[in-house]
Amino acid sequence: MAVFLVVVIAIALLFGYIICRTLFLGPRLPKGLPLIGTKKGDLLPFLQATWRNSFNVHGGVMEAYTQYKDQPVILPVMGLGAATLIMLPASDTTFLSEQPSSVLSLREVIIDGLQYRYTLSDKYILTHPLHKKLITTTLTNQIGKFLPHLADETIFGFGQAWGTDTETFQDICVWSTVGRVIGSATNRVFVGLPYCRDPALLDAGYAYARSLPVSATLLGWVWEPARPLVAPLITLQTRSCEGRFARVLMPEIERRIREYDDGEKASKNNDFLQWSLEQAKESGDPAMWKPRTLASRILLMNMVSIHTSSLTFTNVILDLVSAKPEYIEELRTEVADVLNECGGLWTKAALARMVKLDSVFRESARLNTSVAVGLRRKVVAKGGLMTPSGVQIPYGNICAVPSLAVLTDDKVYPDAGIFQPFRFVEQRHDIDTGDHPKDHVTSARLTFPATSNDYLAFGNGRQACPGRFFAASELKLMLAYVLMNYDFEMLNARPPGRWIGVLRTPATDAKIRVRRRKVPLASFSSVASEEL
Repeated sequence: MAVFLVVVIAIALLFGYIICRTLFLGPRLPKGLPLIGTKKGDLLPFLQATWRNSFNVHGGVMEAYTQYKDQPVILPVMGLGAATLIMLPASDTTFLSEQPSSVLSLREVIIDGLQYRYTLSDKYILTHPLHKKLITTTLTNQIGKFLPHLADETIFGFGQAWGTDTETFQDICVWSTVGRVIGSATNRVFVGLPYCRDPALLDAGYAYARSLPVSATLLGWVWEPARPLVAPLITLQTRSCEGRFARVLMPEIERRIREYDDGEKASKNNDFLQWSLEQAKESGDPAMWKPRTLASRILLMNMVSIHTSSLTFTNVILDLVSAKPEYIEELRTEVADVLNECGGLWTKAALARMVKLDSVFRESARLNTSVAVGLRRKVVAKGGLMTPSGVQIPYGNICAVPSLAVLTDDKVYPDAGIFQPFRFVEQRHDIDTGDHPKDHVTSARLTFPATSNDYLAFGNGRQACPGRFFAASELKLMLAYVLMNYDFEMLNARPPGRWIGVLRTPATDAKIRVRRRKVPLASFSSVASEEL
């Protein structure tokens, strides 16, 4: 009886929330657009559509794509990252991509979706997102230099997470173990040794990445004027993780600040923390180099990069061990051939030659897109946005395109529902116009981190993911390592993921069986190469 009452109360709260949002909250919606998710005879169309879409966002997106392919629609969805979306047709993808952040803002969508105004204790990094510039310039330009360091952490991390037993297969949870390895490798670039291997720092960062989305989801259900009152309670665990992370890192930050102030500006440290410190000092703004602010900036970078990379790597592993065994063997051959020719040394040129390895990531990201809609952007222009079809979208609404439907459209990707790991290798090989520079550019547009109207894994246009080139290099290196050093027992079927609002996660509890190879298929060196 008690369980029944809890369910009834929960449903009542849900319906009350939807009614409240529909009648009293949110921006004014465009008039005359089809409402996705309604059925004939609905007494409360908007409420019932929201309910249906929230539990079947795939069906809602496909309905919009097939029945209203050339016109905007309203897609109301609840859940993390969700909202009442104004979904434009796929033909408007270029239009959305080209809009400046002063008209359509991805940043505002992220701030609202993750409730950063309440989940972040240091609001300075919210109002001064200067780390983006470091990502697009310093980090991207130094990817080659960091490959040996990433290789070093990959060797160390998988030895810890997947073991070194060469006799028996063992069960491992892909999601949790991969998250730890990616955390260590990424923090090698963010904060360097020894902190990238500090269990307290890694545990705090990992827990923060899991806790913040939960806090954001709960806050999203609270009436906005009441959020400042309840946020301290709801974000208690998130703030605790933030404090634990800062306590580990702040002594190092303070040491580096003293070193800089003493005139040692040519620091031996070359990591994101050092770049952030130097950027802060050069700005002349003391608020930028507060130790807690610098620690919070690094923690936020941890959450964004580690979480998304873990999703991607988990999906690739599950795809490969659930497909034909010869796919893994073909990848191993390519990686081993390149590494043996390079003496096991990692360079950007070596990674670029592993076209099959690159293709498997792009194909997995296509088939397992983590977001049902692409290019979510908030209308921040006070006068609203006029679409190419003449629809006026008022200020405050969130626009998107039906990326899931495009990625699974057989007309765009033949046999779109089938995992074909080398799909993009074949497409790149077919490019031959006789104009080699032009062919090279066209081929590069089919690589894993490249973006296009038909592939929005990293967004597109002016506001595409700035860290995608670093993430792609890190992930490909890690997959190459496990292919060279571990055997896999194949699965009969791929563990399914699940949708939460417009977001999809892989099976986070899925386990596979792995065994360390007695003799690696190729040497895998963490020694720096001259060719960087």
